[in-house]
Amino acid sequence: MNQNQPNSLPPEYFDHVYRANRDPWNYESSPYERDKYAATLAALPHPNYAEALEIGCSLGVLTAQLAARTGHLLAVDVNEAALAQARQRCAGLPHVDLELMQVPDQFPGQQFDLILVSEVGYFWSPADLARAADKVVAGLRPAGQLLLVHWTPAVHDYPLTGDDVHEFFLQKATADGPLRHLTGQRHENYRLDLLEKR
Repeated sequence: MNQNQPNSLPPEYFDHVYRANRDPWNYESSPYERDKYAATLAALPHPNYAEALEIGCSLGVLTAQLAARTGHLLAVDVNEAALAQARQRCAGLPHVDLELMQVPDQFPGQQFDLILVSEVGYFWSPADLARAADKVVAGLRPAGQLLLVHWTPAVHDYPLTGDDVHEFFLQKATADGPLRHLTGQRHENYRLDLLEKR
């Protein structure tokens, strides 16, 4: 892990990013994102999850697609401008709730059948990753599933890499750990791991 930048990226970082560009990571138009979203949804083994949580929903592009697989979806992000776009995109989906929330300082007080951590874990410091992981594990119902999806190349101002995030969670998937590893995929620039709470 990169110890030279021990702090998580603050909400102000994302305020600046979204002021500069309404779709800074090209979620709406990138072939990479489109293919990754398809792989993300294909990796989910159940056709429907009664209660799901998406951490770091941004503009809600994946949220709108994930909604078709959920009974109730809570999608959270640290940036209000991004959430405003997500709310517009999901306006016709009454079972989707979008909330301003900074994980791990804040976390929902319920348990979920599915938690999605996609393209967000590398924004956390090592300490906040550890805190977030504990809250995610506690927030899963027994047999609840955790899907991790992250870009793997290093980014100069991110505290961690996608591999750092996945390897940290995989340490909890040992024989006596709280999770078990179901599947993993490594693509050219991202990886995907599906875990399940014991």
